[in-house]
Amino acid sequence: MSQSKLQEKQKAKARMMEAQKLSRPDWLKIKAKTGENYKSLKEIMRTQSLHTVCEEAQCPNIFDCWEQRTATFMILGDICTRACRFCAVNTGRPTELDLREPKRVADAVVAMNLQHVVVTSVARDDLADGGASVFAATIREIRKRVPACGIEVLIPDFGGNWDALKVVMDASPDILNHNVETVRRLSDRVRSRAKYDRTLELLRQAKRMRPDIRTKSSIMVGLGETIDEVYETMDDLRAVGVDIVTIGQYLQPSEKHLLVEKFYTPTEFLRMRGEGLKRGFAHVEAGPMVRSSYHAHEQVLRADGKPLQSLQGEERQTHLNNQASAQASQA
Repeated sequence: MSQSKLQEKQKAKARMMEAQKLSRPDWLKIKAKTGENYKSLKEIMRTQSLHTVCEEAQCPNIFDCWEQRTATFMILGDICTRACRFCAVNTGRPTELDLREPKRVADAVVAMNLQHVVVTSVARDDLADGGASVFAATIREIRKRVPACGIEVLIPDFGGNWDALKVVMDASPDILNHNVETVRRLSDRVRSRAKYDRTLELLRQAKRMRPDIRTKSSIMVGLGETIDEVYETMDDLRAVGVDIVTIGQYLQPSEKHLLVEKFYTPTEFLRMRGEGLKRGFAHVEAGPMVRSSYHAHEQVLRADGKPLQSLQGEERQTHLNNQASAQASQA
């Protein structure tokens, strides 16, 4: 094919993709507000040389969350070894592995006076344990510096390495989060290397290892799934003991990512929330702007009846044991 014909073909493809784009509805339009809290948090992140998924994944809630002094720390660098077709995080060959990072995260938690912190990471398939040891070190460092802080980790699948998962579970996070992302039929097209059944098995193994630790997962909608497939995904998550599920609207971060095939209305999200609660989830967060860690501290409050971070020592463990017993009796 000649160069001119190739260029014309590329232009035609670009025009077709532009024509296929759906107009973003009013309920998904956000006004950027950068107040003093936003600026302060950004300064803390840069001073500690830390990354946030809020920035790297172009989260639409960054202005809201940062103004409330909440953020999701992203450890293990900012280059992911996977190239999922929905995600804006940079992909390539990582060069960063900083074993001092857990301490810097804890320093930032102290500086921000957080009561609930979410820690996630890029996928690190180049590491034997997928970065599990750094997750565990981060949990322990935060617990040592801020004992009352609730700790949620949003982990990759570690390539199905359950020994790596056990390293994280043994560090005792309050919530273990791993996202299924989409329905079974679309999983291979949407995600890179991750497998639908591997995700379910990770969540099953996490609950088997530590039934006292809440598990959580997230579903994106708008990628071409049917509503029945969303409900089937909920059923699959409940079957492996997941306690909390979040459901939000997929938004295309760039031209190279998957197109949005449907914008769900707020009413449709309310219906999904109701269906999730019927299925026995302790909490369902569903809405157009919902992301996995959006208002994560409030999700804990609603799931448990009171926030885990308000409990100390023996009282904390008693509460967790009671929750595990209640779940077992309902199984």
